[in-house]
Amino acid sequence: MAIERLQKILARAGYGSRRACEELIQARRVTVDGRVAELGQSADPATQRILVDGQPVRLPTTHTYVALNKPRGVVSTMSDPEGRRTVRELVALPERIYPVGRLDTDSEGLILLTDDGELTQQLTHPRYRHPRIYRVLVEGIPTAETLERWRRGVQLDTRPARFDQVIAERTDEGRTWLRVTVHEGRNHLVRRVAAALGHPVVRLIRVAMGPVRLGDLPPGQWRRLTSEEVAALKDETMRQRTTPLSRPARERTTTSNRRPAAGDRRPGARAPQSRQRSTSTDDRPRSESRRPAPSPRKERKAG
Repeated sequence: MAIERLQKILARAGYGSRRACEELIQARRVTVDGRVAELGQSADPATQRILVDGQPVRLPTTHTYVALNKPRGVVSTMSDPEGRRTVRELVALPERIYPVGRLDTDSEGLILLTDDGELTQQLTHPRYRHPRIYRVLVEGIPTAETLERWRRGVQLDTRPARFDQVIAERTDEGRTWLRVTVHEGRNHLVRRVAAALGHPVVRLIRVAMGPVRLGDLPPGQWRRLTSEEVAALKDETMRQRTTPLSRPARERTTTSNRRPAAGDRRPGARAPQSRQRSTSTDDRPRSESRRPAPSPRKERKAG
């Protein structure tokens, strides 16, 4: 087996995303051949002994993929210092599976769990633009202008939070159900934007992650993904990997702060003056150009 980065090996072994595995290494919980591993270190799992918390790392030959309908109040972590129930406790499987990303404690709906670290990395990294769809109940009835502001993006943390789609589905006793599609994964993103626009979230349900749908899965229940769903997830991340992110066009330099080229001057525009001084009288200072030329002196005749 080829040598590769240690965090990538741990991710493939089901210890979470690469970022989570980097944290394991930084916490000095990983050893390679009896020595504490360092961040950025590479290893060969076929020839070297890799341990996490004293337990050998074993790479699975097959992966497990699970969809869970997370109830409200359940935390989307492996353990909780406050003793709250976790998503891992709801899935009775012996495999070492981890949640893909997070879903707020007060939110509910679809969350994926897997031991496929490579896929977890691709589904959670912003560059892959993995779409998530939510049904959101907000206070009040947002106007068309408010929904348009939401779609265009709202400034959060010095940068805009952009949404792919925001649709008003129906109103219910002074509240509105929205369908929101977003590919960003910032903490509490939907809730913060809704509050900033004056419509606090009452209920938030994630109903889709890419091609995987929540469907009629009851709260607190889970199911294995079908082979078609797994293939669709991998195909989606592969397409996003090969498609570069679209960046906003750079603002053009205005004619007020740049020298126009010879071929792009507007009709009637004054040609730029050359910096090189000329010896002709036209290029002399105005005071000199208006000064009359001195009269020639008369020669005296030799007496």
